[in-house]
Amino acid sequence: MRTGGKLLVATILFASFTFAQGKPAKKTVELKDGKGESVGTATISPAKKGVTVKLNVKGLPAGEHALHFHQAAKCEGPDFKSAGGHFNPENKKHGLQNPEGPHAGDMLNFTVKANGTSTASVTDENVTLDASGANSLFANGGTALVVHAKADDYKTDPAGNAGDRIACGVITP
Repeated sequence: MRTGGKLLVATILFASFTFAQGKPAKKTVELKDGKGESVGTATISPAKKGVTVKLNVKGLPAGEHALHFHQAAKCEGPDFKSAGGHFNPENKKHGLQNPEGPHAGDMLNFTVKANGTSTASVTDENVTLDASGANSLFANGGTALVVHAKADDYKTDPAGNAGDRIACGVITP
């Protein structure tokens, strides 16, 4: 019984330590349009470096769209300005092609099919799902994932000429 009790205590301590270290876990976010209607989900998972965002969206305009992590865990329609600017804890310039960038929340564009759907996957190497750290998507109470009306040009500061914010999802711990 003593050995079993020690093993149980050791297991509980190990599990507590692992949880306290903020071991990354998958996070699914519901994306809504400016009217508050669901347009699908984004599943955010740890990648080798950063995170991968797996989209499953519908009802969006066909074409290329920017996808960014924004600094505030708020998605108040219809314009989603409540999400703030791009997630940028290192105070860099916008754009994956900007020599003074990118923002941590900058990602590659994704394409929506003619039928309004997309199941694209996009990776952001500059953020984490860790429970703490400046580049954690959970920092300061969380962030938001925003779909823009147009493609990001990857260089123009502050937002890549990506146009209006057309869908948003809150990312919280």
